[in-house]
Amino acid sequence: MAKEFEIVRAFEVDASPEQVWEAITTGTGGWLWPMEYEPREGGAAPFGGTVTRWEPGHRLTSRVENPEGVGGQTLNELDNTIEARDDGRRAWVRYVHSGIFTDDWDNQYDGANQHTDFYLHTLRQYLAHFSGRPVAFATVQGPGASAAPDAFTAVGRALGLAEDAGEGTEVRARGPEPLDAVVDYRTPHFIGLRTGTALYRFFGRNRWGAPVGVSVHDFAPGADGERNGAAWEEWLARAFA
Repeated sequence: MAKEFEIVRAFEVDASPEQVWEAITTGTGGWLWPMEYEPREGGAAPFGGTVTRWEPGHRLTSRVENPEGVGGQTLNELDNTIEARDDGRRAWVRYVHSGIFTDDWDNQYDGANQHTDFYLHTLRQYLAHFSGRPVAFATVQGPGASAAPDAFTAVGRALGLAEDAGEGTEVRARGPEPLDAVVDYRTPHFIGLRTGTALYRFFGRNRWGAPVGVSVHDFAPGADGERNGAAWEEWLARAFA
């Protein structure tokens, strides 16, 4: 049964409104997957959408209409409002994700709600540590076995993370190569690791019936996104062999 949803978050960041606007609109892959917007109302937006509001430095709204309900949605809208704080040295951000889910509403809403917190946390990490730096982005998903109900625990084990390694813990994680990192996010379904040159995001999408995933935002000079993706895909295959 089709039903509307709305997910709202608001927060302040130690970044200017211009930096936040650039992070959201330039599509580099610095904190989310690369998404580009045609800079005008009525312009093209990601996933076949349309820009319905374009106020540089202040407001961006995009809308995707999908009457056939492919992917379990007939409507998806993202709205970002940015306001200056402390004479423009900081910014206040309000993020609203709304639309209509058509299949398994509770599961879809729970997944979108929990992913929102992780994505916006990653935005804040990007703004605090890597804002404006060139990035090589990669995202991969695990094999079918990683969709099992308890699969995400294997990710933590493969990384060599202690169960009590919470946010702020310094670790030497076992990736394709050893990673001297800080755990910047950890819940039963998500892990975030930050090094001096990269953000590593681990998604326990098995919670919602999909394979686990890994995204890498690599800011090191000469970073190769394709090579990173291949290395982490192989790592996931070994973790679930």
